[in-house]
Amino acid sequence: MRQARPRRRWLTASAAVLLLPPSAALTARVLDVDGPLPLPQLLAFLPWFLVPGWLALAGGVLARRPLLTGWSLAVLGTTAWFLQPHGAEQRVPTQEPLAQVRVLTANLEFGAATESLFQALRRERPHLVSVQECDRRCAAALETAEWREAYPYRVIAGREPAEGSALLSVYPLSEESRIPGTLSMPGAVADVHGVPLRVQVVHPMPPRLGSMDAWAAELGHVRKAAGGRGETRTVFAGDFNAGQDHAAFRAVLDTGLRDAARLLGHSRTPSWPSATAPWLGTQIDHVLVSEGVVPVDGRFLDLPGTDHRALLTDLQLH
Repeated sequence: MRQARPRRRWLTASAAVLLLPPSAALTARVLDVDGPLPLPQLLAFLPWFLVPGWLALAGGVLARRPLLTGWSLAVLGTTAWFLQPHGAEQRVPTQEPLAQVRVLTANLEFGAATESLFQALRRERPHLVSVQECDRRCAAALETAEWREAYPYRVIAGREPAEGSALLSVYPLSEESRIPGTLSMPGAVADVHGVPLRVQVVHPMPPRLGSMDAWAAELGHVRKAAGGRGETRTVFAGDFNAGQDHAAFRAVLDTGLRDAARLLGHSRTPSWPSATAPWLGTQIDHVLVSEGVVPVDGRFLDLPGTDHRALLTDLQLH
């Protein structure tokens, strides 16, 4: 009996320690806030709360602690509830599409994956390309004859490793714009065979020590731009540094934009970090579309040299 008591105390303490981090993050999720560090980082990996939940449940049962068992079940049930995809369902139009475009978004990790991007462009031939972390080498390479011919229309903003972004297009671009942010987020309207399509590069600061305020503020700027898009068909593509378990990202979706990966059945497919994806990671690279833009196909691509996976989507304009 005396030997059983220390074991029960150890099981109880271990289970409680396992439950504290997911409980704090799930509380923020229930309250629809992101909270302070490290809650945004924990929320990015919400599906993995099932692991400490199940381990704590086993500990609670073995220690014969009803309250601990109930706590574990609450964590498991809440996690399972929030695993459901967030956002609107796909609306299938009955009319024929006006046009179909292929969109690629890729974060090059300070330009290191520039050549990998070029290989993907030659292989997949997207019509519109959102590039993040396009450094000076990347920007210079895009000025060569091959890429001038392949993408005669482009907006390149910033040249520093993390700051630089590029919007490449086979279609004429007009009405250039920019979302305010530490990192460049250019946009423009593409003339897709007479159909205007606004394309916006997205790359807010990541939620890290020293940049939490900027992360929240810049996702707020993204939400404001999404909410003020008007009637023009719109695509927001890039590294959002946020996913569906972050309140700031859900606020962007609440403007009426829809996540292409979610609509295509890939709402939990990780895009970062590429070293452990697709088995372990989180989805922070997105293509968001407005009404009148329907995703019909999409997949994540591995680009050697970067810690992100690229996202390729085929979109119909209705």
